[in-house]
Amino acid sequence: MEALSGTVLAGRSFEPIRGRVIVDDGQIEAIEETETTSTDIILPAFVNAHTHLGDSVAKEAAVGLSLDDAVAPPDSLKHRQLAAADHSELVAAMRRTLQFMQQTGTAACLDFRESGTAGARALREAAGPVSIDPFILGSGDQSVLEVADGYGASGANDDDFTDERAACRTRGVPFGIHAGEPDATDIHPALDLEPEFLVHMVHAEQDHLQRVTEESVPIVACPRANAVLDVGTPAVRELLDHTTVALGTDNVMLNPPSMFREMAYTMRQFDVTAREVLQMATTAGAEIAGLDCGVIAPGRRAALLVLDGDSDNLSGTVDPVAAVVRRATEMDVKRVLV
Repeated sequence: MEALSGTVLAGRSFEPIRGRVIVDDGQIEAIEETETTSTDIILPAFVNAHTHLGDSVAKEAAVGLSLDDAVAPPDSLKHRQLAAADHSELVAAMRRTLQFMQQTGTAACLDFRESGTAGARALREAAGPVSIDPFILGSGDQSVLEVADGYGASGANDDDFTDERAACRTRGVPFGIHAGEPDATDIHPALDLEPEFLVHMVHAEQDHLQRVTEESVPIVACPRANAVLDVGTPAVRELLDHTTVALGTDNVMLNPPSMFREMAYTMRQFDVTAREVLQMATTAGAEIAGLDCGVIAPGRRAALLVLDGDSDNLSGTVDPVAAVVRRATEMDVKRVLV
């Protein structure tokens, strides 16, 4: 049994509690309000709701390219780089990225993994010695579900994913799909597949948002990646007003998978509160994948991030939630318990 003391951002509202979190055998046993001299800030470890870890073999390669030239299947620079990388190189690069994510406070990621069953197996191998366990959304035909945790479709205009959608439903695993990234033409066809979640929705219009609300479809937003690829700006405030929204960092080749950077960027660019952004970076992604993390509450998995509230950067801050979202960086990380 272990006690972590400081300011605990507890529950779905991240209510600051001066006290401690009691952890036993990887589970949160209790949150106790008590006097403490600790200046630590204890929050749920992050859930990065959209990554492409295979891009770890091609960092910065796509910067300055259009969406199609950079990442669109099957002939973009990304897919050529993936095809050229040998197995050991790919596994080593993805493992280094997973290690970075773990060190910087991420407990889980929802990864759209290219290259079919072989690609899913490669990511499982990469994650072997790392504490962060990627939730793998595979590609290719439905046989990938023998290895993956769900299916991640590139977009409804790219292919017919009816069989893969049906296979996910039969197995009871999530089906996610990119939609509304280059334009709005693939959003209704994506929704027709009844996905568990959509990614991007940069060009969502009112009729799309109405369907999202009626069908209770969560959305993963990736604002920094959208900016790098110059595809537009998601209406994050409007998306939040219609459904659950999670944050993802998208392609490793475009941005480092830092949830600190993603939160700070989202806070600066959109009409959102710090609590909304922190929920997008933790609870929302966990709920999309059915993961037992993303919130500090008794009975939940102890996936926790401890920040040094007395660091040179955070010392003197008054609002711990705002401090985490707007100001904290990887250098403030004191411990990651995953």
